[in-house]
Amino acid sequence: MAQNALARERLFALRETIAKLEGKPAPALAAVEREALALGKTGQQDTKRDRRGCLPFGVTSLDEAMGGGLPLDAITEIRSALFRDAGAACGFALAAAALLQRVEEEAGDRSPMLWIGDAVSTIEAGLPYAVGLQDFGLQPGRFVHASPRKLDEALWLAETAVESGAFSVVILEIRGNPAHFGLTESRRLGLRAKAAGRPLFLLRQAGEEEASSAVFRLLAEPAPSGMRALPDGSRLAGSIGNPVFRLSLEKSRNPASLSLLLEWNPHERQFFPVGEPRHALTPDERSAYPGAQLSASFDGQDRPQKMGPFLAFERAS
Repeated sequence: MAQNALARERLFALRETIAKLEGKPAPALAAVEREALALGKTGQQDTKRDRRGCLPFGVTSLDEAMGGGLPLDAITEIRSALFRDAGAACGFALAAAALLQRVEEEAGDRSPMLWIGDAVSTIEAGLPYAVGLQDFGLQPGRFVHASPRKLDEALWLAETAVESGAFSVVILEIRGNPAHFGLTESRRLGLRAKAAGRPLFLLRQAGEEEASSAVFRLLAEPAPSGMRALPDGSRLAGSIGNPVFRLSLEKSRNPASLSLLLEWNPHERQFFPVGEPRHALTPDERSAYPGAQLSASFDGQDRPQKMGPFLAFERAS
């Protein structure tokens, strides 16, 4: 049974490669189109794809590097390198979803969004909070959360949700680089998103870079926020302003690397570029009680060495 599945997968990949070389549509995508044509939905879906296109961030450097903005008929991967950065990755994904909802509201579309949280990642990163979503610029009434027990169930739900076209965006949150989610599963999700004309955000918490069918891969990291702006244009001393993300474009069609700071304004539901923070403070900006500056330990315990190859001896008794 496993050999038959492997053979079918190799045949599927070979057909995809041949179709790409010949400039023809992918067999799986063509099959979806034929099915939609039989149901009388092809024209409607084509119009929807042409209308959606991409979602610009409103930041010139980022939009130019991404060819106009975030693709709305493909997979976009948002990655955090460490679990302590999970809040930044989740925040950026939600901010992009809120930006998309604002654009769709202006067009008269009030479709909900779906967040699929893998059970393992949910234990570490937590669950969405309705009040926090509202303060962040999202409408809790249009936010649907699902927590499947297994990764296979989460993948099936994501594929079905994207294919239905009922959600403005589907966010699939996974932890790390699971063995059951590889290039094959990613390709299947990408074809479904392309056929339905709907975006899928792959939120990878504490994961490494790996091959996938995502058009773009973004590394989201936390960045220091500025002070809160007052109506007269001044800044409130000692306050914390809007959230700021350090965004790095890791995978794109643009060979030049890009890393920048983005501020998310939840009231206007818009991104704004931010300059690099100043690390050197003037005397009047320094804390009155900065604390003692301790020197580094010179005889402390060294870091544990990486485990290399070892030999397991037989037990003596």
